[in-house]
Amino acid sequence: MNEPEVPAMASADAELHPEHGYSSNKEAYLRRLKRIEGQVRGIARMVDEDKYCIDILTQVAAVTKALHAVSLGLVEEHIGHCVVGAASEPDAELRAEAIDFKVKEATDAIGRLLR
Repeated sequence: MNEPEVPAMASADAELHPEHGYSSNKEAYLRRLKRIEGQVRGIARMVDEDKYCIDILTQVAAVTKALHAVSLGLVEEHIGHCVVGAASEPDAELRAEAIDFKVKEATDAIGRLLR
């Protein structure tokens, strides 16, 4: 899988703005991910205990839905923070390059979610 080429501006942006868009909601994301982790352990236990396949599939669907909710939240945070941040670049040439790069990142991430 090819990663997009990182323009020099994006590297400088990471150094100048180390905070990610999700930083203000980091604890909430961690809580959700720990809950999902527990659900996955529960699914493994169900398999180990030879539970009914449909019950296992129901739990897999719940975990998948929970992970999609986390993913969509992160995409929203990326657009609201990283893409909007790129749009505030004072240098017009760098701004266009930064916006294109951040939008491509978001598009690629959405594409991975849809596969």
